[in-house]
Amino acid sequence: MLKGGRDGFWGMTVMGIATSLACAAALPFLPAPARASWPYIAGSALLHVGYNAFLVRAYRRGDFGSAYPIARGSSPLLVTLGAALVAQEVPTLTGMAGIVLVSIGIISLAFRGRQLQETGIFYALGTGFFIAAYSVTDGIGGRLSGSAVSYTLWMCVIWGATALPLYKFRRPGAALWQGTRATGLAALGGMVSVLAYGIVIFAMTVAPMGSVSALRETSVLFAVLLGRVFFGEKLTARRIVSVLVIAAGALCLE
Repeated sequence: MLKGGRDGFWGMTVMGIATSLACAAALPFLPAPARASWPYIAGSALLHVGYNAFLVRAYRRGDFGSAYPIARGSSPLLVTLGAALVAQEVPTLTGMAGIVLVSIGIISLAFRGRQLQETGIFYALGTGFFIAAYSVTDGIGGRLSGSAVSYTLWMCVIWGATALPLYKFRRPGAALWQGTRATGLAALGGMVSVLAYGIVIFAMTVAPMGSVSALRETSVLFAVLLGRVFFGEKLTARRIVSVLVIAAGALCLE
């Protein structure tokens, strides 16, 4: 939705607002997260703001088929490093091999022949850094919260609450409503993203963060197909090999 839309910043803003409102509506029916998790909720919300900014820039500056794999392929290795340093969570040799294979397979999707498109690569790598930072933050915070669902909703409420002020600051007087179809699609994107990431946070409360991150990023396989269908990007023999490497890595994860 961000890549196909005319205005990525506007789209991300609507996603954030819709996510915040939907999550706020569900909060009265859930217990509050444990006090120890609140610094992580606030920290993750701020990191998501940085992630959003870099993601929009990466999609604006680069090819979707290059920016997405670089961002998503770099994050499992960074998450694994962060989890080892912060949470003393060291994967087994087999698990590490799986994480490396998944990352290599995903990043290889960004190559065109033997060349890596340089346009937007800084923002794509920055996006990967923010993905890793908020993933480790949420992995630890979710475990401390006592309720991964409550943690996710509160984090999304705080993150989403920043969307409208930032939009008004950067674009004073700009209209937020851009028709039922465009605005509704952007809002739907927010609903899908919070559901997907809520599952990831829950998974990180019961499984190693590095492995969960690597399995999460196999979503890039679907992104390759979406890029082919919606953006006309080529599905080459090299990309098929990359897909097989990612699948092999996924099988190694524990």
